[in-house]
Amino acid sequence: MADGEQAAKADDRSFVGHPRGLGYLAFTEAWERFSFYGMQSLLVLYMTKALLLPGAREKVLLFEPFRRLFGSADGQPLASAIFGTYAAGVYLTPILGGLLADRLLGKRRTVLLGAVTMALGHFLMAFESTFLFALLALVLGCGMFKGNIASQVGALYAPDDLRRADAFQIFYLGINAGVIASPFVVGTLGERVGWHWGFGAAGVGMLLALAIYLAGQRHLAPEVGPAAAAAGRAARPPMTRDDWWAVAALLAMVPVLAVAIVPNNQIFNAYLVWGDQAFDLTVIGRTFPTTWLIALDAIVSVTFLALVVVFYRWYGRRWKEPDEITKIVVGSGFSVLGTLCLVAAAGSAAGGGKIGLFWPVMFHVVNSIAFAHMLPVSLALFAKVAPPALHATVLGVYYLAFFLGNSMVGWVGGYLERMPAARFWWLHAGFAAGAGVAFLLFRLLLRKRLRAHAPAAEAA
Repeated sequence: MADGEQAAKADDRSFVGHPRGLGYLAFTEAWERFSFYGMQSLLVLYMTKALLLPGAREKVLLFEPFRRLFGSADGQPLASAIFGTYAAGVYLTPILGGLLADRLLGKRRTVLLGAVTMALGHFLMAFESTFLFALLALVLGCGMFKGNIASQVGALYAPDDLRRADAFQIFYLGINAGVIASPFVVGTLGERVGWHWGFGAAGVGMLLALAIYLAGQRHLAPEVGPAAAAAGRAARPPMTRDDWWAVAALLAMVPVLAVAIVPNNQIFNAYLVWGDQAFDLTVIGRTFPTTWLIALDAIVSVTFLALVVVFYRWYGRRWKEPDEITKIVVGSGFSVLGTLCLVAAAGSAAGGGKIGLFWPVMFHVVNSIAFAHMLPVSLALFAKVAPPALHATVLGVYYLAFFLGNSMVGWVGGYLERMPAARFWWLHAGFAAGAGVAFLLFRLLLRKRLRAHAPAAEAA
């Protein structure tokens, strides 16, 4: 590509003031998240209400050898364990997807292969016999797709282009648009028409994502070759003693962050099963599908994410804005309060009656405030503190927290049937409180190690 053509792309403002390629990437990601979260909102309900019942599970190829991996678990505990394994794998395979893109195929071809693999996985979900192959395809496809498409957003901009931050906000809006829409379409079809109709709709969404990405190829940034990437790595400054201390502090945060996200990520697992059984989902005479709870959570999360950003902009004009680790401590406190709303919900079911929606809605509101203080802020902290020589590696390690956290979600979710609901959610409040205490200790003992690296700040 000629230099003049590259400059023209850099000056492109045809998509709401941004390069046209951003529009293609945002809509691609919106439809991919539509399919991903639509399938995920159905997964545990499908297993507990259909797939794992006698007469159906026998049809699943290789199911018995696979089931033995989880010991004697059965029914809802087995469904939660399978979900946790799947959700953990989704955050482990992007490391392999990044290596595949960097060393062999390039980002574009890796994203295309990931999209095709995910679409295949969604359509394989339409058959009981291929359930395990479907999960495998979805995990591998997401690994190839997830990190590589996000990295193409930043590649649309020159290093000194201040539009980059806004571009990722637009990209994030595309993600949330897909998350909000998917339960209304995929979830409703799956619960009301047939499980396989819902999974098929998720597959169609993935095909739309693939078509949009293919249509936008000429508007994306050119690929960086292996030689240029190696030269860039060689030019990075060497690691100092302070750099290694910073990396050690971030590594120590990973298991704590994994514990902290368990209450939030349980929303897709045991919370849905409990809500399906215990919540009064009738509003104005109409009973809505259980998967709509996911749409409610997405809507509330986006709203409070924006409100928290606005709040801290207002706060920062009057007082000193808290640093990242302080915000994470605040978020942990809200996470405890949110989980206690579920304890109150469990206690409100007198005589085995259905639980009204007041406390579940309050949970989503308070938990969304916690989410806004923890997950985006923790990623920003890792990006700020990571030394330039290991920047991409440290950000990859950050996602190991989600691998560990989702593994715990599957294991802990199995206790829903073994203990009273109130005690189950007290357990999650304990996770949130324990993580909050650990984050507070990080703030007191390691705050100086969690400062921005000067070269990284300049590079950003």
